[in-house]
Amino acid sequence: MGTLYPNPILPSETRIGWVGIGVMGFAMASRLLSAGYSLTFYARNPSHPNALALQSRGATQAQSPAQLAQLSDVLFTMVGHPSDVRAILLDSILPALRPNSVTVDTTSSHPELARTISSKARELGTWAIDAPVSGGDIGARDGTLAIFAAGEENVVEWLHPIFSILGKETYVGPAGCGQSCKIANQITIGANLVGLSEGLVFAKHAGLDLKQFVEGIRNGAAGSKALEIFGERMIEGDFRPGGFAEYQVKDLGMGVDVVEGAKDDDVVVLPGASLWKQLFTSMVANGQGKLGTQGIISVIERINGMNQ
Repeated sequence: MGTLYPNPILPSETRIGWVGIGVMGFAMASRLLSAGYSLTFYARNPSHPNALALQSRGATQAQSPAQLAQLSDVLFTMVGHPSDVRAILLDSILPALRPNSVTVDTTSSHPELARTISSKARELGTWAIDAPVSGGDIGARDGTLAIFAAGEENVVEWLHPIFSILGKETYVGPAGCGQSCKIANQITIGANLVGLSEGLVFAKHAGLDLKQFVEGIRNGAAGSKALEIFGERMIEGDFRPGGFAEYQVKDLGMGVDVVEGAKDDDVVVLPGASLWKQLFTSMVANGQGKLGTQGIISVIERINGMNQ
């Protein structure tokens, strides 16, 4: 059993490995199990409810990242921060992989780290794809994620049978480009979320029925994916996370923060994104970092003295 690159991917034979079983990772892994793939996962907390739920659906739990690497043909990671990616994927998983195994990092991480991982993978005779995703918990559950896939194009094409279960992949270039694409995505969605929040706050202040307001703008130029996914949640005060506010701060920071020693042509001035980052940072400062990004409306409400 097992199909290493470039042998065809088959649900009955290709062994999937998974690290990261939070809101997004759990939903994505569950879809692969439902599609008939054999899936083994590693969890830092073996008794986490999501770990038990995956096992009840037929998944196997590995005892370490290295063991998981040995049991996987394609190994996905969906963790929190670049430091987690470095510790789990670069330091623990890559050295233990079998030749022609493929790793797919769906974490929102740093482009330079993705390039480092790709280079190290090739040295070891394996392949590494950076493929962060967008679409939130609903997209992960329904298999409608946007997947920004980068690295060796032939390997990305080979992964299509798996990607198609999770959403729609777009090849965006060599290693690191997936992460750059995700940062640009987060800058864009940050603007959408802040704009939607301000529109709702103004509509409420003007005495409009908020659900009628959302329905009225849905099919006009203000209509957006952000509106579809988060509009009703914002109105209802449902801030359960699809993506954490603290992760939005991290992602925006990778776009706007100037690293010491950076060359002039490495710096991009993004005044809007810098503002979005500060607004999301205020959520973290108010103990809301683990809330969903749609909770940004609470910041705009606080600024305007509205009751929460």
